[in-house]
Amino acid sequence: MDEYHIARHPDGAAAAGAALPSWDLGDLYASPQDPRIEADLAAVREGAERFAAAYQGKLAELSGAELAAAIQDYERLQEIAGKIMSYAVLLFSAESSNPAHGQFYQTMSERVTALGTLTLFFTLELNRVPEAALAEKLKDPALAHYAPWLRDLRVFLPHQREDVIERLFMEREVTGHSAWTRLFDETIAGLRLEVRGEDLTLSAALNKLSDADRAVREAAAKAIAQAMEANEKLFALILNTIAKDKAIDDDWHAYRHPWSFRNLANMVEDEVVDALVTAVKSSYARLAHRYYALKAKWLGLPRLEHWDRNAPLSAGDDEPVTWEEAREIVLSAYRNFSPELAETLRPFFERHWIDAAPRPGKAGGAFSHSTVPSAHPYVLMNFHGKTRDVMTLAHELGHGAHQSLASRQGYLLAGTPLTLAETASVFGEMLTFRSLLDAERDPARRRVMLAQKVEDMLNTVVRQIAFHEFEVMFHTERREGELLPARIAELWLDVQSRSLGPAFHFTPDYRVFWAYVSHFYHSPFYVYAYAFGDCLVNALYAVYQESPDKAAFAVKYREMLAAGGIRRHKELLAPFGLDASDPEFWQKGLNVISAFIDELEMS
Repeated sequence: MDEYHIARHPDGAAAAGAALPSWDLGDLYASPQDPRIEADLAAVREGAERFAAAYQGKLAELSGAELAAAIQDYERLQEIAGKIMSYAVLLFSAESSNPAHGQFYQTMSERVTALGTLTLFFTLELNRVPEAALAEKLKDPALAHYAPWLRDLRVFLPHQREDVIERLFMEREVTGHSAWTRLFDETIAGLRLEVRGEDLTLSAALNKLSDADRAVREAAAKAIAQAMEANEKLFALILNTIAKDKAIDDDWHAYRHPWSFRNLANMVEDEVVDALVTAVKSSYARLAHRYYALKAKWLGLPRLEHWDRNAPLSAGDDEPVTWEEAREIVLSAYRNFSPELAETLRPFFERHWIDAAPRPGKAGGAFSHSTVPSAHPYVLMNFHGKTRDVMTLAHELGHGAHQSLASRQGYLLAGTPLTLAETASVFGEMLTFRSLLDAERDPARRRVMLAQKVEDMLNTVVRQIAFHEFEVMFHTERREGELLPARIAELWLDVQSRSLGPAFHFTPDYRVFWAYVSHFYHSPFYVYAYAFGDCLVNALYAVYQESPDKAAFAVKYREMLAAGGIRRHKELLAPFGLDASDPEFWQKGLNVISAFIDELEMS
């Protein structure tokens, strides 16, 4: 979950249409008291103890076939544990203000982590197998199946420490980073804000920032600021502690920069990320600055306030959309691209894999959780009956399709780096947007739709790179000592003013809006993945539009998703003639946004 989603798809008021769906987690477990949970925990413990007795200290001696069998045993244990934690996470996300759910989540985290220490030796010892010896073992077809997993595992070899140290870091996680993010989540979920007489959750108040009435937007912004100010010492403590915890981990594992681990985990080279960040920062003026100057002119304002950023261009811009309409819009867009892909998504609606109903205590924003290959993904969102909620549904179902198709690779090979994980979601948004735009015949309405798309792209690209800048500045400075809330605010306002540009006037209360950005707490340095995915999809969609054989493109696209984690971005993009390591690649993606703004300037 991330601020981009929370800002665009917040939780709160009732949506248009019939009752909204809530998910059924019964495909995982019936309840926290389900006896299968204890049975699975016992199975993992017994299996892990047998596994350690059979393999610890012996991996170098195994043949390729024997090592493949060991990996299969390890994968089976990991999947059972993953199923338990998936259930705990989903239960907590659906109702994080419920103390019993919080307790269950923490208890499962502690017990699963303790079990994980029993098999921790396996990946550490695998990495110590000499390269030449491993290459010989990989000649066995059974082990060759796991070659991509072994490849990605060995990326971390230079940063691997003694087994006892790695075990300490694993055990410390449940009282370290995970505990602090739980505190953040529960604090956010428990907030209540008064906006013009309405008692709202934070997410519901964030939703008001896109209200057609400027007075409502201002009131919501002030209420959000007041809530953040009341808690800024706590949020600053949490963020400082998480950053220090990360710095300790980074120092022990010899990562050069605070963002180095994330780049390695994303299987993306530092220079590729640097090229992306440099390209976006150099485009702030031609993208965000230029667009928001247009928006100020359209709204008849000399300058925009921060609560005008997501303002609709007119009161009638966003007609209510029912859930049923949203479902058909999204499925139709996917179906027109690939009937097979649409069929992959149908069970999400028919089998209650989506939780769309806003309610107090529910996590804000949206996500698709892959769970485990023996089950299926689950989507959480908060549907308000707005066009942007339709885009959220398309986005998360893109993740869901990706996760469903990749699950056939198995637990260890299904996962994709964050940079590629955003490709299917953003592509799904683009498919849905294009289908709506192509169907619209009213020139004024088309302009509004195009402007909304530009805003979404700016939120995905410019805003996320600005968030990345903020994280770089904060984590770098944090290494010298704790930052006071006032200093955090200075860093926040600096990147916001540079990225959004002179069309904005930032009132003093905006200084605390960093505090609710959940990715800063949950997943430091995640956010650039959104910009990576958006620019990549812009280039990918351009190839699709130019393709003389759309059906063949769709087949290659589904094959890309089904590959899961077995290929890296260069291999995945090669069939489409794209190369993310080429500096010009990012400019192509940014030029798509710029061209949309060109069109708006001429309209």
